[in-house]
This record gives sequence, structure tokens and C-alpha cells, in this order.
Amino acid sequence: MLLLTLILVFLAAALLYAVLVWNHDYWRKRGVPGPKPQLLCGNYPNMFAMRRHAIYDLTDIYRQYKHKYDAVGIFGSRTPQLLVLNPQLARRVLVSNFSNFHDNELSKTVDERSDFIFANNPLTLTGEKWKSRRADVTPGLTLGRVKTVYPVTKKVCQKLSEWVERQLRLGSPEGINAKHMSLCFTSETVTDCVLGLSAESFSDKPTPILANTKDLFNQPLTFVLFFMLTSTFPSLSNLLKLRFIPLKVERFFLDLMASAVEARRAQQSAGGEHFERSDFLDYILQLGERQQLDNRQLLAYSMTFLLDGFETTATVLAHMLLNLGRNARAQELLREEIRAHLQDGFVDFDKLNNLPYLDACLQETIRLFPPAFTSNKLCTESIELPNRDGPNFVVEKGTTVVIPHYSFMVDEEFFPDPQSFQPERFMEPDAVKTFRERGVYMGFGDGPRVCIGMRFATAQIKAAIVELISKFNVKINPKTRQDNQFDPVQFFITLHGGIWLDLEKL
Repeated sequence: MLLLTLILVFLAAALLYAVLVWNHDYWRKRGVPGPKPQLLCGNYPNMFAMRRHAIYDLTDIYRQYKHKYDAVGIFGSRTPQLLVLNPQLARRVLVSNFSNFHDNELSKTVDERSDFIFANNPLTLTGEKWKSRRADVTPGLTLGRVKTVYPVTKKVCQKLSEWVERQLRLGSPEGINAKHMSLCFTSETVTDCVLGLSAESFSDKPTPILANTKDLFNQPLTFVLFFMLTSTFPSLSNLLKLRFIPLKVERFFLDLMASAVEARRAQQSAGGEHFERSDFLDYILQLGERQQLDNRQLLAYSMTFLLDGFETTATVLAHMLLNLGRNARAQELLREEIRAHLQDGFVDFDKLNNLPYLDACLQETIRLFPPAFTSNKLCTESIELPNRDGPNFVVEKGTTVVIPHYSFMVDEEFFPDPQSFQPERFMEPDAVKTFRERGVYMGFGDGPRVCIGMRFATAQIKAAIVELISKFNVKINPKTRQDNQFDPVQFFITLHGGIWLDLEKL
């Protein structure tokens, strides 16, 4: 009996092993070189333990093969992926061969039943639905419309500096949590610009908006379990779908949207022809009338503005303050540029977008701490691609193609001394355009799926930086680490251990 049990256990283990490794020759059969995958985790050795951010594993592979091949085959657990090593090939995927790589891999993880909000975000929409939604949303994010809400941003900037002064009077030895401060700023700005409501983020009694903003993607364990299962058993992705936006957060913003719509319509009725506020909510309501959208559909549209404006914008702002705090010379150069253009304590909107050193500091921050450290694209139409020292190969429909933006942006061949903060890299005329055309810098993506909230996000970040740098000297609290090591468990790239600042009133 014992012998039979042992034999059955051995056979079950052998069968499981065979299932786990049966497709490890996927890329070899197609003539695509690449590193040998490990059992369970594939080519992401820290997938389960999460001792190290995944982008570092990809960068190790990139450095090993970049001089020989344009792309290599890797595995996310048992799921085959194509890792692009050549920046020009990356640009082909995103731009010139866009029709072959139309959709994002995230589209496989959600549907409207699992997460109505995220499933209706342009990031996860596919095919004609994406094209239609982008056409609907883009006119609401033009430079002109961003300019119309700039007075709101300036008002929040004043609240920001007043809040900092209160913190300085309290004198915490740990300094100021840059990420919390940045989230207070973006939640206040975005909520007012998009919905015409105040989050009271800088008050002693903030509304629940700030807490729900922090909870938007606060499900790391859920993410890990989901990706473990679907990467190990890819067919499960057809059955299991992920909820990115927690249900309680969705319900909160649905109620908030309904309140905002009701308040705006009441203002319009009371003000008659004299009421005018050409903000994002105004645009959404006009769109809703044309397309006869209900409140839940209006929320889906408005959350496109909100999602892209909360977390990622706050993350970039916090890391820009980190870089300026570490570099006193760069901070002083930026302060001189800002002060030369201040009028009544602010920089005019048109001038805000024409301060070269401010823009260079922003671009260099995104290079070092990119919100989107990779682009994971789905092959939507099979295509044959070259592979330098290797034979041409066919990327089959449904294959995930990984573009490691961070690996390009910290490659010393493209950016000497890559871990140092050097805004001067972006001071040359058309530097961003040149780097983007080479495929080595894609801070906001590239091609038809380039970030549609780019103008709004950069205006927020620059306005906050102008406010803080013109009034405070930024230093780094000793609690903050000195290197650029990423937190291995965060959804977005962020400095491990957090960013803590010491600010001094000028």
C-alpha cells in the first residue's frame, strides 16, 4: 500500500513537472534565442518572493543579450513573452507597426463584469472600442482646456505652500512625506479640475476623496496571486479576471460623480446664461448628453481623467522633489529660472510650458523613475521581424511583447552616468524628440497610444514645483535612502523606503 502511494505521488509530481515545462521550448522551436527559464517563475526569479523589482530582472537579460540580438524569448512563469532589446525595434512596435501590436496586455486581465471602471479605461480597451473612446476623451484634454483650469491649479498651489508652512511649524524630525504631500496636491487639483469639488486634502479633516485615492490600486496581494495563477496556467486568463479598482472605491466615486453632476446642473440652472466653467466636467456632461450616458458611464469617462491624474502624477512629483533635494546646484538653477518669470507669485500658463530647465528636470526625473517602466503589448496580427545575428522570426497573434523602457533609459551607451540626475541631457534643442525617435526615451509612451493625459499631468507637476522651489529650499531627510533602489512590491515605480524631505522657508 505504501509503495503504491509513493508511486502515485511520484507519477503526480512527474506529471505536474511535465505540465510546467512542456512549453519551455516554445522560443527554441521558433528560432528565437533567450535565457533558460526556471521552474514556476520563468525568467522572473523574483516573481514570487518579490525581493527585487521585476524591471531589474529584465534589465539583466537586456544587458546580457543587447549587443547580439534585437529581441529574445523569455517566460513569465510558463507564458512566452518576447523581450525587445533594440530601441528602434521598440519604436517599430509602438509606432510604425502599431496595427500589429494594437492592444495592451492588461486588456486580458479585466472585463466589465470584474472591473467596470478599469475595463473602460483607454489603457485596457481594445480595437475599435479603444479608438472610439480615445476620440471621445482626447478633445477634453487639449492644451486649451488644460489652460482653462489652470486658475484652479494655482489656487491649490497656494493651499500646498500653506500646508507646508504648517508642517514646518510642527517640526517633525522625520520631515515631510513627499508622496503623501504629492497625493494631497494631485487629489485636490484633479478633483477640482475634473469634478468641480474640493477634496480638502490639505485640511485637518479631509473628505474621503484622499483616502479613496490612496486605495485606488491598494491590492498588491490580489495582483500577485492573480498574476501567479494566470502566468503559470495561461488558459485561466480566459476565466479569471482582475479587479484593479476596489469595489468600495468604485462605489464611492460613483456617488461622488452623481453628486458632482447634480451640483453642476443646479449651478447651471441657478446661474442661467451667466454660469460658465469650461472644465473637464463640463466636457463630460456635454459628451454625456450627445451619447445619452448614464451616471455609471459618465463615471467611466471621468475616471479616465482621475486615474491618470492621481497616482502617476503624484509619483513623478515626489521623485522630482527627491532629485532636486539631492542636487543643490540643479535646484538653484531651477529657482533662478522660475524667479525670472514669476508674476504675483505664479508663472503664467503659457510661460510654464516654455521654461527649458524646468522641463529638463521633469524629463530627467521621468528617465530615472518612469511611471511606465515597460510597455507590454499584445500582438494583434502576426508579423515577421528581423533579429540581427539571429534568423528572422514570426511573432504570432496573441504573443506578449515586452518593451523595457527603463532598461533603455539607464543604458550608459545612451545616457552616460545613467544613475545621476543631469537635466542638461534634455537642454539641447529637440532633445526629447531626438531621444524618442531613437527609441531610448519614452517617458509618456509613443505612437497612437501615447499618454493622453500628458499635458494635464505635466502642467500639474510644473505648477507644484514652481510653488515649492520659489518659496522653499528642499533638502533630503536622513531617513531617505541614498540610492535609487525601487520598492519591489509597488505597482508603480517608487523609491524603496519612501521619500522624506526637509523643507526650509526662503
